[in-house]
Amino acid sequence: MKAVDETIYLRLRHRIRVNPGFTVRLSHIAQIHAPSGIQETLLDTPVQTISKADGNTVVIDMMKIISCIKKKIPDAAVSPVGPAATIVEVAAKKRYLPLLFFILIWILLFLGSALGIINFHEDVGMRAAQEKIYYLITGIRDNTPLMFQIPYSLGLGAGMVIFFNHAFKKKFNEEPSPLEVEIFNYQQDIDHYILLNENKENMKHFDHP
Repeated sequence: MKAVDETIYLRLRHRIRVNPGFTVRLSHIAQIHAPSGIQETLLDTPVQTISKADGNTVVIDMMKIISCIKKKIPDAAVSPVGPAATIVEVAAKKRYLPLLFFILIWILLFLGSALGIINFHEDVGMRAAQEKIYYLITGIRDNTPLMFQIPYSLGLGAGMVIFFNHAFKKKFNEEPSPLEVEIFNYQQDIDHYILLNENKENMKHFDHP
């Protein structure tokens, strides 16, 4: 192939998901801007075939991709932009949760959440505060001011729904909920760990001479 002096701009995707046995090509993990004569060839360039031995995640770094490009176009000038590696997540077979197991988990989470709310209200003396507020409004002393407690309980549930910006699978707006932000931060930490530990070139051990 005739040498091309123009620069090849390469931007890796952060993460992709594939099935075992899938051949990862450059078009799957990168955005490429190159001369039209070679761009189609580059996009079809195989980088790595994922096997079961690779485990759940594979890290493909920029140096490996540049090596693949150089094999096809020795005189290529590659200019990387953005991330230095792509995480390839190997999809596992879906496991269906037994209905009984799902119900047990749901009950456990429900009871745990309920106990957490009850213990919090007991610690801050919410019942006594509600009784005092009810007495100040009505002038009647009542150990169970249901007219106050029922709307408060409904408002507590509605407030949680609004706070987490979800009602089952429906979102009220495009703004991410606090839970989604925390999951995103957790995923970022996992990806950072994978990039540092799954890439063998990042960690080398050399014996003393």
